[in-house]
Amino acid sequence: MILSCHGISKSFGEETILSDVSFHIEDREKAALIGSNGAGKTTLLRIITGELPPDSGTVTLTRDKTLGYLAQHQMVTGDGTIYDELLSTKQYLLDLEKRLRTLEADMKTAEGDRLSSLMDSYTSTSQRFEQENGYAYKSEVVGVLKGLGFSEDDFGRHIDTLSGGQKTRVALGKILLINPDILLLDEPTNHLDMQSVSWLENFLINYNGAVLIVSHDRYFLDKVVTRVVDLELTHARTYMGNYTEFAEKKAMLREAAMKAYVNQQREIRHQEEVITKLKSFNREKSIKRAESREKFLDKIERIEKPAELNDRMRIRLEPRYESANDVLKVEHLKKAFPGQLLFDDISFEIKRGERVALIGNNGTGKTTLLKILNDVETADSGSVTMGTKVRIGYYDQEHHVLNMDKTIFEEISDTYPTLTETEIRNMLAAFLFTGDDVYKLISSLSGGERGRVSLARLMLSEANFLILDEPTNHLDIPSKEILEDALNSYTGTVLYVSHDRYFINRTATRILDLTNHALVNYIGNYDYYLEKKDELTAIYAPSADNGRDSSEVTAAKLDWKQQKEEEARKRKRENDLKRVENRIDVLEHRDQEIDALLLDPEICQDHIRLTELAREKEDVSKELEELYQKWEELGS
Repeated sequence: MILSCHGISKSFGEETILSDVSFHIEDREKAALIGSNGAGKTTLLRIITGELPPDSGTVTLTRDKTLGYLAQHQMVTGDGTIYDELLSTKQYLLDLEKRLRTLEADMKTAEGDRLSSLMDSYTSTSQRFEQENGYAYKSEVVGVLKGLGFSEDDFGRHIDTLSGGQKTRVALGKILLINPDILLLDEPTNHLDMQSVSWLENFLINYNGAVLIVSHDRYFLDKVVTRVVDLELTHARTYMGNYTEFAEKKAMLREAAMKAYVNQQREIRHQEEVITKLKSFNREKSIKRAESREKFLDKIERIEKPAELNDRMRIRLEPRYESANDVLKVEHLKKAFPGQLLFDDISFEIKRGERVALIGNNGTGKTTLLKILNDVETADSGSVTMGTKVRIGYYDQEHHVLNMDKTIFEEISDTYPTLTETEIRNMLAAFLFTGDDVYKLISSLSGGERGRVSLARLMLSEANFLILDEPTNHLDIPSKEILEDALNSYTGTVLYVSHDRYFINRTATRILDLTNHALVNYIGNYDYYLEKKDELTAIYAPSADNGRDSSEVTAAKLDWKQQKEEEARKRKRENDLKRVENRIDVLEHRDQEIDALLLDPEICQDHIRLTELAREKEDVSKELEELYQKWEELGS
């Protein structure tokens, strides 16, 4: 065991954040600390590092073990370069290397005993340098920088010219290179693109020390952690396994706890009714029996009702009008900024009912493409055609659609003037804005709060084509899961940009990868994308130094044709499935009607009518049997 937390409690004023929190981390173990926003995750990390004292409880770090902490908004300062900043973590190796060079210079002119002494010093210093991996420290620094998304052109950039996100990446790189015995990482995947997150996953999986991670990236947690510490309603509970295994176990435990509570309440009510009845007889024996049951009830250890999670968003998406089947057609689109080509000659289509994820590394033009579709940005060439009856609902991650001078209530009421105050308050309550919160100015809200206002505004639009730019940013895990469920049940069409791979895996029916200035189409979720990425990128979007010969071009065309045919087959199967389900509903309803008619006394005396109904029931049963079989075939 490397870290132990025992009985940690912390309050701020009258608000209790942590109550009797206990858990431990083993050597080299990778663990996650999760909980909804405000659950106390960052507070607990600060207590572990000693930045914040607990009200009670103890934190124990094994003797002589080192701890590294990446805060959520940690930034480096100074006017040095990115490379020099990371190289500073290897100062002890730089000093050893300098000592070796000095000894080499001195040995050239030394003689006798002095030379012998210098050679002994050189041998011991050289051995230490080698044991500390001194001959590889430069490549280690370069590997971490590239892994975190910095190109070699970035290495010479000065720290004071970087954005906040870039400074946080530099801080993360420094902590990884310091190589402490236990790493505490608060949202380490923020500001990283998918490629860098994948690199960090592999780095942490192979890391020799222990790791405790706070993250909302469930795909990342699934890959890295083997233990989950769940903070909920001020208490902590530990689960073995990754995030998905934790979520399944937690749901089972919550269901079992609720079932046990309901069963006990039912038994208590039953006993109370029996006691009341026995007392009503007003006889000595019945009263004694009633008293005996009362003593039994008093001794029962009452099960507390499992806490309801009322702090979660409740979202229901439903378009008012159905769009045409052809929702969007993009042809030969190109966009560049001075000195930077984003994409060139890209074409794609989106059909009604699809949920399409647009992915790609930072700077490839994903947000710009969404802005072009919404007439916020102009393309250099190409065309965008919307289908008939298409009504767009747009969510932008920078929330430009919000008026910063308005209150939350005014933003909604001015956009939808026909809504009553009650309707507006109900919608805002679904997004966790209650009471006087609705009168806060948009300009005073955090990024996460503005995101929730934008989502509330979008839900009221009753759009049939949702275009979303990073909709899960600033949402905690429970809120992400509710948004996922809402999108999966939405009957309209969705195109979104997201770096959240778990979210993509749960919601996307198709993925468009913007890479090497081109677009690659994947008919499936994120797992399918990972499986096919290298193969399809080489065909459709080769890098400049990876040209294609004629046979590859032919194969690409064939493969593209096969993908389009597969899309068409998939849409046909979905439409056929819907028609079969509708027909089954009609026939099952008619079958119930026939059963009721056959029991009607008047019809029972009408032999001709009875015969007709019997024949019809037989025909209905036969058709239903065929439809059930077809439904199984289409659904498999």
